[in-house]
Amino acid sequence: MEYHRTRDILHVMQMLGHRNIKNTLIYTQLIQHEEDDEYVCRAATTVEQASKPIEARFEYVCDINGVKLFKKKEVNGNCWGFI
Repeated sequence: MEYHRTRDILHVMQMLGHRNIKNTLIYTQLIQHEEDDEYVCRAATTVEQASKPIEARFEYVCDINGVKLFKKKEVNGNCWGFI
């Protein structure tokens, strides 16, 4: 996150205590990759509704006003395994 705020790789390297710039480059590439990921979201208000995304390997995210939210990473614009 710091790299995206400052765009200063040497600052981030020092902040993380890395001795090798390659480690810092890996860190910044991982962060950038995660921001580019797209997710499909499912919501459930009942146990029956919640069972479908769980069976399809969606990840539980949180509960808002009694609605449970699930997410699953899209693969090639497709959310595999969910009906």
